Amino acid sequence: MDIEVNHRCLGDVDVDALRDRILEQPAEAWMEQALRQQSYEVHRDTQSIVMLFCDEEWPASGGIYEESGHERLADVAQPIIDHVINTWYAPGGLVIRAIAAKLVAGGKIPAHRDSIDSFHIGHRIHVPITTNPGVRFTIAGKPYPFDVGYAYEINNQQKHSVMNLGAEDRITFIFDYVPPDKVPANAA
Repeated sequence: MDIEVNHRCLGDVDVDALRDRILEQPAEAWMEQALRQQSYEVHRDTQSIVMLFCDEEWPASGGIYEESGHERLADVAQPIIDHVINTWYAPGGLVIRAIAAKLVAGGKIPAHRDSIDSFHIGHRIHVPITTNPGVRFTIAGKPYPFDVGYAYEINNQQKHSVMNLGAEDRITFIFDYVPPDKVPANAA
């Protein structure tokens, strides 16, 4: 969603329980759902644990689906999602995507804009779980720090990219929230 600024810090969030749960996941959990990596070249250096995901055609058609990561993460992720929505947005909308996304050490996500229709009506929220000094997140060519313990909304209609030049993976919990006034009647 174009939020008219490159990014917005939404304040502090308690990520401890979610971080602990994500970090205890076995390596194979990160490989169960490779759709993002296979479908979008920019995500080739990432791995995901997917809780919720929507069809590319949503909201015109298709649905929103609970994936295998929902059972693993929902009980500790939902309080963070609820806190962010209740603090910053109008309640009553839809969470259409929720994933733990890992950018592997030495990996990059090249500059891109999120272009499918649902990205134009949903708030894209990033909650850093782990980071390191070698991570560089840019939006519209400008670097922004994304610190663990905070939530951020990014303007995904601006070109954005991430590099992880560090020796450790960088993990972020990402969710997309469509506020009630943007949820089409046929998609509710």
